[in-house]
Amino acid sequence: MYFVYILQSQRTNQFYKGISNDLTRRLHEHNSGFEKATAPNKPWNLVWYDLKPNKSEAFILESKLKNLTATARIVAFIKKYPPLVGGPDVPPLAEVRIQTSR
Repeated sequence: MYFVYILQSQRTNQFYKGISNDLTRRLHEHNSGFEKATAPNKPWNLVWYDLKPNKSEAFILESKLKNLTATARIVAFIKKYPPLVGGPDVPPLAEVRIQTSR
């Protein structure tokens, strides 16, 4: 089983999309600075995820998510397709934050 997930930076409100077979470990790696791509914008909140039965299906969904680049489209996707309810090993979801202009 593979998780497809969307993270949101607490600092910049940017989104990151990825896949993993261990969502708890992967979230920890993103927040510890282990990943170069996400280290500058840490800490990250898990705002959406889905579970796929195999890696190839997870990659297909991840590719579709990575094509959603505008914040409004990502937020609309999350609202249209609510995330799964997690189990005891899955980190809790955070609310999506929408950046407002000052």
